[in-house]
Amino acid sequence: MIHINIGSNLKSNFGSKIENIIIAINLLVESKIKINKVSKFYETPSYPNQNFPKFLNVGINLDFKNDCLQFLKIINLIEKKIGRIKTKKNNPRVIDIDIIDFKGMIKNSKDLILPHPRAHLRNFVLYPIMEIEPNWSHPIFKKNAQFLINKLSQKSRIEITRLQKNVNINYD
Repeated sequence: MIHINIGSNLKSNFGSKIENIIIAINLLVESKIKINKVSKFYETPSYPNQNFPKFLNVGINLDFKNDCLQFLKIINLIEKKIGRIKTKKNNPRVIDIDIIDFKGMIKNSKDLILPHPRAHLRNFVLYPIMEIEPNWSHPIFKKNAQFLINKLSQKSRIEITRLQKNVNINYD
């Protein structure tokens, strides 16, 4: 099983932050990636500069038959199609797709670090995972999302908002 997180805090040529995320999910489906579950949208302030537009994020549980580097190529291509331009770290972006957990694999290479090195510290990663797969366990820490959420600061736990908006996609 694979967990990814898709975020956006800028409009693109395709439309709003929500539309950017939906397009990214549809491009995953078109790439023959099996989407199992998608969380609701979560809104959080931008880090570290809270003057930047707020982020919208979703968590996704999916299946992919090939290896993690092939999957990384696909998501990099999707980011490019939507208009992501690599700029300074933490700058606003139209789309950001992170691999959080790839089948429990632990990997540290110049191309990819698995699990995502800051997943256990991010409210916008942990809350969606808790929503779609409450029994998920962090591959290194062997702790579930609820445990890791409880370790977050009070500020981090209250500054995230779960929106009532769902992503409607065809899972076939």
